Amino acid sequence: MIDRPSPNFDDRMMPVSMIVLHYTGMPDAEGALNRLTSPEAKVSCHYLIDEDGVIYRLVDEEKRAWHAGKSRWRGISDVNSASVGIELVNPGHEFGYRNFPDEQMASLIPLLADIKDRHGIGRGNIVGHSDVAPARKEDPGELFPWEALARYRLALPSPTRDLIDPFWTDAAFLLALERFGYDVTDEQKAVIAFQRRYRPDLIDGIVDGECRAKLLSLLLPRPQ
Repeated sequence: MIDRPSPNFDDRMMPVSMIVLHYTGMPDAEGALNRLTSPEAKVSCHYLIDEDGVIYRLVDEEKRAWHAGKSRWRGISDVNSASVGIELVNPGHEFGYRNFPDEQMASLIPLLADIKDRHGIGRGNIVGHSDVAPARKEDPGELFPWEALARYRLALPSPTRDLIDPFWTDAAFLLALERFGYDVTDEQKAVIAFQRRYRPDLIDGIVDGECRAKLLSLLLPRPQ
């Protein structure tokens, strides 16, 4: 782990209860590091992981990094205060979105496990930037291997077995989606964010039986 201190942080207002994953959305790692450590940019994160697996520590976990922006998750609107932010180097949708390399994931998994255990974070609170800011963000995107994290109990898996369509109306689906944790102010963007996370092979913003069944399964109690 390499220290690359950022001046962009302040004090937390609440304990850590979530982890937010991002992609950098810039052409290269050095450009992302320069931006995340620039006083003028006023953005930062706690950790950045390069595509070769090198981890940079920018902000101490005890401090509030400025990574989530205007966001909301499960009733928390100051997501920065309640989260650890991890940036993954990837050009993103604007500069040539691509798969996340095995070396990068091999560094992310133990880092996530350590943060999760130290702070007692539930799997449902390990989320993407698009989950907490669906109206604004797409990252880490549909290519991010959430299922790889789920195998290590570091994220919720996308339900695939014994799915039952509850035949909710679209309005009822949005109520359920809000109950699960999403900000549904922009209704279609909220549906798209849910699909990007739990049904990445078809992201169309349309609530269908598969979306309803997956959300119902996620809301039902399950063994921990």
